[in-house]
Amino acid sequence: MHKFILVFSALLTLSSSYIVDYGPVVKASKGGIWPHPKNIVSTTYFRTLRPSTFEFETIGYKCDILQAAIDRYKQIIIVHLRRLRYKADSSYNNKWRNISEFNGNIDGLQVDLKKSCEKYPHLDMDESYDLNISENQAMLSAESIWGILRGLESFSQLLYLSPDGRTLLVNQTTIFDEPRFKHRGLLVDTSRHFISMSTLERILDGMAYNKLNVFHWHIVDDHSFPYQSIKYPEMTRGAYHSSMIYSQKDVADIIEYARLRGIRVMSEFDTPGHTASWGASHPELLTKCYGPYTGKLGPINPILDENYDFIYSLFDEIVDVFPDKYIHLGGDEVGFECWQTNQGILNYMKEYNITSFVQLEEFYIQKLIDKVATLNAIPIVWQEVFTNGVRLPKGTIVHVWTGDRRKLLLKITEQKLPALLSSCWYLDHLSTGGDWVKFYNCEPLDFTVKEDLRKYVLGGEACMWSEVVDDSNIVQRIFPRASATAEKLWSPMNVVDIEDAKSRMEEHYCRMRMRNINAQPASGPGLCLA
Repeated sequence: MHKFILVFSALLTLSSSYIVDYGPVVKASKGGIWPHPKNIVSTTYFRTLRPSTFEFETIGYKCDILQAAIDRYKQIIIVHLRRLRYKADSSYNNKWRNISEFNGNIDGLQVDLKKSCEKYPHLDMDESYDLNISENQAMLSAESIWGILRGLESFSQLLYLSPDGRTLLVNQTTIFDEPRFKHRGLLVDTSRHFISMSTLERILDGMAYNKLNVFHWHIVDDHSFPYQSIKYPEMTRGAYHSSMIYSQKDVADIIEYARLRGIRVMSEFDTPGHTASWGASHPELLTKCYGPYTGKLGPINPILDENYDFIYSLFDEIVDVFPDKYIHLGGDEVGFECWQTNQGILNYMKEYNITSFVQLEEFYIQKLIDKVATLNAIPIVWQEVFTNGVRLPKGTIVHVWTGDRRKLLLKITEQKLPALLSSCWYLDHLSTGGDWVKFYNCEPLDFTVKEDLRKYVLGGEACMWSEVVDDSNIVQRIFPRASATAEKLWSPMNVVDIEDAKSRMEEHYCRMRMRNINAQPASGPGLCLA
């Protein structure tokens, strides 16, 4: 009898997995903010906002960044109502106005920028803001323009459609908000597949809607060199096609588009590996291979002084083109096959007592870092540079992308070096269903309880490598999955309620679609009226 009950129970469990309720799997929030603010108090009392009459009133400092933001968010609010109005339930016929929580109209938002604008976003920028929507006031204030940008985004996310679709509602809410981490990035690889300017701009828009603040532009790699250098324009021979090149104007336009949204643009020119495309114009930079690899070219040849002169000159240009003071030098995944078969390199190693190819790589990276340091740029390197024992100047950031992240972060921070985390936020690693949850469950500081070590973690980045994405699918591959990373890097450590996150994420994915970000569904069966 006991065995029968167990079997019956197992069959019941199996069959019940097919019993579901109709309707969306996750019910979207209304006016839920993503990423979750540091402190928020919201009530059931609400006011109405009519986009046709609503205005932003600037009462503090003004600048081009602020005016551009106000123009953008006014348009976002207008489009919000226009795109949803015809899909709402007209049977309500304004009945909601008669309930006691209705507190009248909101005609505008006062925007108080307390200090003059900085020209470019930077690592230590102040992104904090206060937002108060009360019965008598609607006020956004911040010390810096970057805080104003984040506050305008939060205000826009508080809005939701009235039941009859005639106007927008906003609950009376008080917010004080600031990010948990300074560096909240998205890496986009534009070498494996060329990504058009219009798509890059959509990605930057999506970053702004998620309060991400670093666009890590992995602009070149083995497969193509689409960057049009000022000093070495011939390097675009390594591009896929003459139409797949980022001109200097294109680069400047991306930097400006990002600046107006409070996003830093950080370039990466990875060496000594990942440089096959450099050889299309300058094969002399690369190592000649012999033996089974005869006729091939490998990583940059590290024994030639003229190579360092070339690379130094190129990085001197890059530092001028990209205003951010941080530059990513790469340093990962260096294949040694060609170094191993090149007799000139073997003779050099013997002469200078370099006993391993890891040491030879260390020799190259050390010289590169020392050169870059003279350009007043601060280097960022992939973790292999650290684990191979390169002497890193104070302030060099180590970027963790693989392996045991906890052990690596502990070792890096014990050396008092700043760190970035990406290993649990690789967007090219796909799972079934709403796989943003696995990104959401990654805690950057779970490697130690020591605050004196945790302080060295500056933040992290979601990484969108482009082996299997291009203009046709990159945006939906990024969003809303990178939104999970955005919340982990912005919101307090105790924001871990996954059910609340699912509800807000469902609204946020639809909100992004309404703003022309072609985000994929977040959590399974459901609907989005955008």
